[in-house]
Amino acid sequence: MTGAPATHPAARAVFVLLVVACFAAFFITQRLKHTPTAVQRFDLVPRFSPYPRGHIKQEGISFKLAEADTVTVTVINSSGQTVATLVSNQRVPRYKQFSLRWNGRRGDARKYGEIETASGRRILVPDNRGGIAPAGEYRVRVSLRGRSQPVLSPRSFTLVGP
Repeated sequence: MTGAPATHPAARAVFVLLVVACFAAFFITQRLKHTPTAVQRFDLVPRFSPYPRGHIKQEGISFKLAEADTVTVTVINSSGQTVATLVSNQRVPRYKQFSLRWNGRRGDARKYGEIETASGRRILVPDNRGGIAPAGEYRVRVSLRGRSQPVLSPRSFTLVGP
């Protein structure tokens, strides 16, 4: 007897299906890797302290959107509770860095200031007037009108106490 042993037709069909599924998964993964996320280039200051002795007094937050949309930006604590609302229903253009600052205070911003950097970039400065949030870890949540799920900043930042 020479030659390879016979294989069962069902085993051969299962093998072919597994190979096809692997190729399909590879191509789907490649497509997902090249699809831009809704919120891009999240930049945060790692630590800040709104107290008089603090070196960095405000949290710097900036990001870009893959598609123009209307956003609400909030700061949440480590339990996921909203501590401050920085902007509500703000129109943000596509692929333009949107920058703002948080003064470490609780509540909703009622009015806004604006500063311009030496390079000409504009930074929105919400005026939150509640008490200073407790020291701890925080994250930024960006809610997009065109998307059902909000996007959380990939990293947290620390509000340092007095």
